[in-house]
Amino acid sequence: MFDLPKYGDGVCLARMAELIELLAIDRTRLQERSVAITGSNGKGSTAAFCANIGRAFGLRTGLFTSPHLFRVNERFQIDGLPIGDHELDEKASRIATAIEAVSKKRGEKFGAFEAMFALACLYFQERDCEFMVFEAGIGGRYDPVRLLGSHTTTVTSVDYEHIELLGNSLELIVSDKSDACASGGTIIYGENCRSLRPHIIEYNRSRNVESLFVRDEVEIDGKSVAPDRQCFDFAFRGYDFRATDIALAGSFQLNNAAIAAALFLHWLDRTWPRGPSAPIETAVRKGLREARWPGRLEVISQDPLTVIDVGHTPDGVRQSLASLQQIYGKQNWILVTGVSFDKRAEEIASTLAPEFEIIICTAAHHKGGDPAALAVSMRRINPGAHVEIAATIEQAFSASKELAKSRNGRIYVAGGLFTAIEFAALARGMDATKLFFF
Repeated sequence: MFDLPKYGDGVCLARMAELIELLAIDRTRLQERSVAITGSNGKGSTAAFCANIGRAFGLRTGLFTSPHLFRVNERFQIDGLPIGDHELDEKASRIATAIEAVSKKRGEKFGAFEAMFALACLYFQERDCEFMVFEAGIGGRYDPVRLLGSHTTTVTSVDYEHIELLGNSLELIVSDKSDACASGGTIIYGENCRSLRPHIIEYNRSRNVESLFVRDEVEIDGKSVAPDRQCFDFAFRGYDFRATDIALAGSFQLNNAAIAAALFLHWLDRTWPRGPSAPIETAVRKGLREARWPGRLEVISQDPLTVIDVGHTPDGVRQSLASLQQIYGKQNWILVTGVSFDKRAEEIASTLAPEFEIIICTAAHHKGGDPAALAVSMRRINPGAHVEIAATIEQAFSASKELAKSRNGRIYVAGGLFTAIEFAALARGMDATKLFFF
């Protein structure tokens, strides 16, 4: 869509501010109507939950996420519908013209994510969205979402990722992500951030940023899990919603749902005078219950049962595997796995290898790491496993189907986002080589 590299020249905030101004985007309105979502895992699901609550409340709701899975249109949604091709082309043309002007003036090159963030802002403004949910790209300190100036943000989780940009400790990473929040705002932290609570509170003190944590200020309890639904009790600042349902699989989604509900309620209390509680509770329950988000423990086939997961950090992979086993059991799985070349392959292998007797190591067309090296790790960690190498995702798809048929087995595709999505594309009859990511 944009003839731009993934990243631009250095820190983007100043040139992004100039681009936003040139496009006549009202930053005051952006600040009032938006929430920002950062984190290592769970951003997309949390964003989907939150946007769906806003929509259920009757607000025209914009949702900006990344990456897309099959089409770039997925990144820009209003009331659950992706932007149409014609409008996407028209907005992209205007963004490209504005970028050319700013780049020429500043002598700096923009990145593709910056362009897409600007497109989302323009699209949501021209459609007069009343509530907007923005997912960060990387971190928060230098990510375009910081320009929202949002007073309601989250760090869904923290894990080792992009350490060359964010820092080589969890304290540094969570600090970077926290900087997406404007001074005087509130950040809701996911459950796995609780061990960093003393650092986080002290870090946020100088900016007068309030720090709230799932399991502490955001209460979840009484959870139950089934293959088709999960249920939990939610309480936050005077709101108390018992037996709240979600349809997304994985116990980690309870964390994301609780964050999303608290985000919306905090934003609503800050932006709108509190009205009758019944419509609010109805919206939260409906929004959480009806939210859908592809790629996380998603069943893409029943014959054989095939589950994909796009988690691609060690903690994300670990949580998804635990939920897969909790829902479907541990037996008779064939693992198809591939890790992007810039991810922590050894840690991901350490999580997956011990749990599977049959493993197919492969490489996605986009950013796929060496499957032979991954296979070496898998064999070393689990010498008793049968480990195969499939040079391409197409070979892995065919091999896993044949093995599942001969052994009456089930297929789990995990370890890399692009591995999971390309596998799902093949299941849809699509050409995985034609998928475009950046």
